[in-house]
Amino acid sequence: IFSENSWRILWTIEPQNSLSIITYLLFSFNLLLGQMTDLIYTEKELVQSLKEYIKAEEYKLEAVKSWANRLEGLTRASTSDPEGYLAHPVNAYKLMKRLNTEWSELESLVLQDPSDGFISNMTAHRQYFPDEEDEKGAAKALMRLQDTYKLDSETFARGRLPGMHRDAFLTVDDCYDMGKTAYVESDYYHSVLWMQQALKQMDEGEEHVVSKAEVLDYLSYSVYQMGDLPRAIELTRRLVAIDPSHQRAGGNLRYFEKLLSKQLNELSQEVQEPATEEPIRLGTYQRPRDYLPERESYEALCRGEGIQMTDARRSRLFCRYQDGHRNPRLLLQPIMEEDEWDSPHIVRYLNALSDEEIERIKELAKPRLARATVRDPKTGVLTTAHYRVSKSAWLEGEEDPVIERVNQRIEDITGLTTQTAELLQIANYGVGGQYEPHFDFSRKDEPDAFKTLGTGNRVATFLNYMSDVEAGGATVFPDFGAAIYPRKGTAVFWYNLFRSGEGDYRTRHAACPVLVGSKWVSNKWIHERGQEFRRPCGLTEVD
Repeated sequence: IFSENSWRILWTIEPQNSLSIITYLLFSFNLLLGQMTDLIYTEKELVQSLKEYIKAEEYKLEAVKSWANRLEGLTRASTSDPEGYLAHPVNAYKLMKRLNTEWSELESLVLQDPSDGFISNMTAHRQYFPDEEDEKGAAKALMRLQDTYKLDSETFARGRLPGMHRDAFLTVDDCYDMGKTAYVESDYYHSVLWMQQALKQMDEGEEHVVSKAEVLDYLSYSVYQMGDLPRAIELTRRLVAIDPSHQRAGGNLRYFEKLLSKQLNELSQEVQEPATEEPIRLGTYQRPRDYLPERESYEALCRGEGIQMTDARRSRLFCRYQDGHRNPRLLLQPIMEEDEWDSPHIVRYLNALSDEEIERIKELAKPRLARATVRDPKTGVLTTAHYRVSKSAWLEGEEDPVIERVNQRIEDITGLTTQTAELLQIANYGVGGQYEPHFDFSRKDEPDAFKTLGTGNRVATFLNYMSDVEAGGATVFPDFGAAIYPRKGTAVFWYNLFRSGEGDYRTRHAACPVLVGSKWVSNKWIHERGQEFRRPCGLTEVD
């Protein structure tokens, strides 16, 4: 006779075939009275199993209803103002996580009793869902913002970002997933910060799926990797106390203690008990240095710190009406020009784009937006790079009268020909979107950067701001300490090369990560060819 669990398996896995199986079992035996009696009790067990099956189905249905109610509330909030909702980086991260992870969990739940309608919908839409790399990218974006703007994990977990009044929280499990993402990338600095936040919210009584042992396991080892042996020992002891049978904890604890003892002996110090644990905060550990030499000054400028705008420099900045050297198209309606910086000279043009033009440009660009690329200095080929995180598209003047008009306006304002310029590039920087410090022009060790274009180096940059940004997203110049903030409809312009054709290395600049909001820009890179009489050479190398 099958046990109760065996019958449950039959009914759960193959409900349509269960009756035939039961019939076979009943009539394939040489039935004696004793056996019949047993079958009576077997039937009773089957009824009980059937009830449990029904109960399981009802439980599953209630679980699906709970999912639906929660997701309906989320979609109601998000669809009422999609851009406003996604302006909060926590909402953007959780959308990535929800579609990549949580909807898959719901799919698994429904698949316990296949639902053709749901699965077909999932199959049809899955191609548009973010994948694991997208979720990881969104997590890294939060960490990037955390670093650049010196925000602790608590600030993100509680949704306390500047200018935001929406509720967007990270749960214990969200924080754990953030920490695990960093851990897998061997980024133990961020793993510590997020695992510590998960532990903190756990200790405060917040509900969670992940166990405290799992959090302590990752946290203790990450702390060890940060070189803090006393704290690693203390956290591992907590882990052993919670889970004495943990497969790694005991071995790790002995190793950590032995290593600490060895270090102290080498320093002729006595082994002491680790101090009482204090929460790990932003600043407890120093962030490891990376490939970018001006990382600190760049990020400080993004936070509005270290800007070298003195009273003396401000007194040299003016505003004026610019008619493009008596350009017929600007005589009756000259454009307003403001000095943003004196040397190198950076100017901002007001009302460079109308709202209607901006919307049309975005409308044309949106279907083509793809991960932004940079030109490989050795090969001249466009490729993606980790230091540029945005979506971009390129638009030709012949595609739409608005693009042609914008190109002509840039030529009128600057006095430079756009016939040899690159196409108008439209870029959208979402959550954590950035472009780390870079030069727009090619250096002497990059002779082939623009060889295929045949138009020489990038002599100047014309950058249109097509949106306001609630927080972050400044254009900064670390070399001389300038920060230029986005203002919708305005444009900034600077020369990348001196008149001699030599590069102006002071123009190394960056697009700071967007903290809150979405940043839209369009830029025109103007090249040397065709400018011979429009911007003739000077008398010295740095004119």
